Amino acid sequence: MHASRRAAQNGATPALVTVIRFAITALGAALALVMTSLSLVSLRVARQVITPARRLPDTRLLDLDTQAQTVTLARTADTALPGRYGLFTSGTESYVKVGTVLASDDETVTRKLLTHVGPDAELAPDAAFSGWYFSRPDELHLPWTPELIGSAVGPCPAWQFAAGDGATWVIQVHGRGTTRAEALRAVPVFHALGITSLVVSYRNDGEAPRSRTGTYALGATEWRDVDAAIGFARRRGAERVIVMGWSMGGAIALQLALNSAHRDLIAGLILESPVIDWRVVLDYQASLMHLPGPVTRLAIDTLGSDWGTAFTRAGTPIPFDRLDVVSRAGELRHPILILHSDDDGFVPSDASHGLLMARPDLVELEVFDVARHTKLWNYDQDRWTSAITAWLTRLRLAPSAADS
Repeated sequence: MHASRRAAQNGATPALVTVIRFAITALGAALALVMTSLSLVSLRVARQVITPARRLPDTRLLDLDTQAQTVTLARTADTALPGRYGLFTSGTESYVKVGTVLASDDETVTRKLLTHVGPDAELAPDAAFSGWYFSRPDELHLPWTPELIGSAVGPCPAWQFAAGDGATWVIQVHGRGTTRAEALRAVPVFHALGITSLVVSYRNDGEAPRSRTGTYALGATEWRDVDAAIGFARRRGAERVIVMGWSMGGAIALQLALNSAHRDLIAGLILESPVIDWRVVLDYQASLMHLPGPVTRLAIDTLGSDWGTAFTRAGTPIPFDRLDVVSRAGELRHPILILHSDDDGFVPSDASHGLLMARPDLVELEVFDVARHTKLWNYDQDRWTSAITAWLTRLRLAPSAADS
């Protein structure tokens, strides 16, 4: 029985009945508005997750001293990190390298420039702090060749750095919203060990061809392009392949280990700040944005459902269960080295610890702190290099180390 009818039967005046009806109607409209707002926010979040990202400014360049060769930046958790980094900007320079923190306070950080900037330089105040350090293959001063890897979406550009006898290769897989240049800093480590590096691109990353939908599948389809790269390595004489994945590249590497037609060639995985369970990552990032729980759950449900593809234009649902490798840990067959900072700030290390607990027979975890997301090399290059070298040597995957 409606509240207004009950009120009339209880002797309420027509005016009161009208007020009650209005209140019920207003409450219903407000509830519908709230639900619509939550749905719109959830849809926007869902679309952002799978839409290829472009680099956005995350700090401000406050002062450039070309005489002292220093730069002063707005302080953030990243710009205050010790170590060597890069800075994307615009003006007379598009990318500069920065080194030691010379001074800092609550609002600013002054760092040494490692790229010489002339006295007439003009740099825009909007800048993006980067862990790449190297932005082009020629900066490594190692022999390299450009390659094209044939995949289902078309030819994917790659860089090959030949080393040793060519029997052992490492395939480098970059993360979400970046390009293959992200992985260049790892090449010298493998080159010194006699391991050939293939630094690859994959669909929708801005260098490789676009898929039909132009959206990320968070590793669920991208692994096929990297699988084509393993086939390329095999045809070039590779007898064993290590796959190294950075951030979302870690999710791609794990899907390769589980699904590749070349699983017999894969000798091990190295995962740097990896995504191992996307739901953990999305929950964490939603909490950073102070999104209500229902918004996050609806966004994940939208991405993972058939009905949601009509709104996200993703083509197919994101298979979150298939991408949750902690729950699929029993299917893994290859040794895995994980390097992850417990204060990552973007991809929490919880799932990395979870995978170690699930498969201690296969997984080794090198835990950092302070280093943040995919900046472990930048923060402590010696420790990062030693961890990888020792793991490769133990597994007899480092030809030069095995010969010495």
